[in-house]
Order: sequence, then structure tokens, then C-alpha cells
Amino acid sequence: MKLLIIADGRSPITRRWIRMLQPLEHTIDLISTYPCQPVDGVNETIIFPVAFANLSGSQAGGSAKVTGRRMVSRYRGLAATMRHWLGPMTINRLEKDYLALLERLEPDLVHALRIPYEGMLASRTPAEIPLVISTWGNDFTYHAISNGVMGSATRRALLRADGLMADTTRDLRIARTWSFNPGKPAVSLPGNGGIDLDEMESITRGIGLSVPWHVINPRGFRSGSVRNDTFFKSIPLILSLHPDVQFVCPWMAGQAEALRWVNKLRIFDNVSLLPMISQAELWREFARSLVSVSVSEHDGTPNSLLEAMSIGCLPVCGDIESIREWITNGENGILVDPTDPYALAEAVQRGITDSDFRRTAAERNLEIIRTRAEVSAVRQQVVEFYSRMTGYAL
Repeated sequence: MKLLIIADGRSPITRRWIRMLQPLEHTIDLISTYPCQPVDGVNETIIFPVAFANLSGSQAGGSAKVTGRRMVSRYRGLAATMRHWLGPMTINRLEKDYLALLERLEPDLVHALRIPYEGMLASRTPAEIPLVISTWGNDFTYHAISNGVMGSATRRALLRADGLMADTTRDLRIARTWSFNPGKPAVSLPGNGGIDLDEMESITRGIGLSVPWHVINPRGFRSGSVRNDTFFKSIPLILSLHPDVQFVCPWMAGQAEALRWVNKLRIFDNVSLLPMISQAELWREFARSLVSVSVSEHDGTPNSLLEAMSIGCLPVCGDIESIREWITNGENGILVDPTDPYALAEAVQRGITDSDFRRTAAERNLEIIRTRAEVSAVRQQVVEFYSRMTGYAL
């Protein structure tokens, strides 16, 4: 089968989805909405920088593009608002080029890995080509409701989609309110294509918990989602009882907001703001840590949550619907009000001190991952879904 993926080619989620597909031996082409380095397993990569994505630069990046990224980081809220108003409009000028590309590549199936802005571009796909759209993260709970322009573009994408994949069953329900036909095929699957437990075990083998104890926040900064203010405010409360705990924060090095919190709360000695790290190194950080903190007000199924569960790092998360699909409070993790630093501090303290709870939760979480998110099981469901879309016996 000739498969066209529309996604952010820089994203580890995109790359792991393509890696999950490789054993099926499809011909995979990629439209990347961001400049990116080559992706293993892809036949051809075409850059379509929708919604001003070219300001983010490539993974290698030049100095001008790095400056652009810093500007976006500094004015994150304003940048997100401007993209929400103007981003969908940039797709109109790319439609002709997109249709010409489809005519050249002749895909049997187009799959957009999220709605903004990849699914919005894919909504221009002619009706004779099957279109699958994935939703994950905050496609509905943040982006679609930001303004009427985004809402209209979201609705158009779902009206055009022939099939829907979502990383939560919640999104399958919400999609129907945004005009997705409930009679069309839909399935809930991890957005990264599943967890390769064998690979994860080989990378983290021999790594034990760090002393002093580590707590990891793997989420970085995301517009309108993760409550890092709650996270940072909880740190002095935790340190008042456990003064040696170290807080590890990947993707936060050089982030002005993180630096302001560290300086304001005078927690320099206990917080490590790490740069962008590889997937393997993130897994090693989970293996060194007792607790993983992810407090969001709205979210999908974070891949970092599934990874923490797989490695045995206790999840402490915001008490929201999508997370409750994976975590039962007090059984395999702890759920808290994402706006309450005192509740978060109490949860982390329990995670630090209650070794029996951590062990029981780790056992439960590994079984959940094996049953619902292991890569071979996810791949089989994707095979069946793609076959249903195209008529191919894959």
C-alpha cells in the first residue's frame, strides 16, 4: 500500500508511528508541516510549512530560525493566539500544491496525525482517496474552541474524514459533536503507535533509582495545557519535608518562565532544567526517578504517561477525564486538582515515602501497558483499520 502521512516530521510521536508501520512494508511518504531531518522508513519527505511553522526552523536550525524560536518561546501565549486566527488561512494558499502532490504520489490512503493543522490541510483531499485523521492532546479541548476560525476548520476536517483515530475514548465522543459521522470507523489507540517494552527494557536495564531521590516533570511548556505553575509552587512544600529531593525537568533549559520560578522560589539547588533530550535518555530519567509529575487542566493521553507507566515510575497527574482512562486514583497512580500545589505536594510526598504503593502501582501499570498499549497489539489494530479504509488485505 502507498501511504501518505501528514504530520510534524520533527516529532518523536510521528517518528515512532512510522517506525511502528515499518514491518508492514508499506511505501510511506511524509508531508511534514515543519522543516525536519530525514525520517527513517520514509520514501519521500515534502515540507509544507502551514500556519507559520517555518518560523520554528529545522531540528538543526540556522541562527535566524533559532531567533524565531526564541521569540515564539518568549511570547508563547500571543504566538498561539495569532496562529489560531491566521493559521487555518495559510492552508488555502497551499491547497493547489497539495492537490498536485497527491496527483504525483497517488497514495492509497492519507493519514493526518492531528487536526491542527495537518488534518486541516488533509481536509482538501479528494473524496476518492480515503482519509484517516488522528486526534490527540488538545485538538478539541484547547485548539478547536479557541475561536470560530479554528472551530470551523476543525469541523471541516472531521466532515471530510473517512475514519478517525484518537488517543482517548473521550475524543471519539467529542468528535461527534464536531460533525464526525458516528457511522464511520473510529478507534482509540496510543498516538505514538504503542510502547515497545523490549526496547525500553534494553535501554533502561541496570539503571536504578537515584540517590538523592528524583522527581521528573517530562512535559516541558505547552500553551494552555500543563500547569507548571502548580508544579513549581509545590516544590518548596515538598522540600520542607524532603530537602534532598531533586526535580528533573527536560525541555526546560533556557525557558524564561522556568527560570523565573526557580529564582522566585529560590530552589536553585534542587531543580535541574535540562535541554531537549533523546527518547532513550528520557526513558533513563524515568528509570532514575520515583515519581513522574504531569498536571494538566486538559490533555489527551500523554506519551510520557505511558512511558512512565511502562518503566515503573509512579504517575502523579491532573485529575481530568482523559487521564482517568489510564489511572485510577490511589491504585496505579495519584490524581490531583491541577491548580492545587498543596495537593500535588502531598501526592508527591506519598510517592516518595510509600514504597509498597509504588511497587503495586508499577505492577498494575505494566499489565495495563501490555494489554492496551504494547506496540505489536497496536500495530494489529492499525492494520485492521487501514484495511477497512482501503480494502487492502494487509
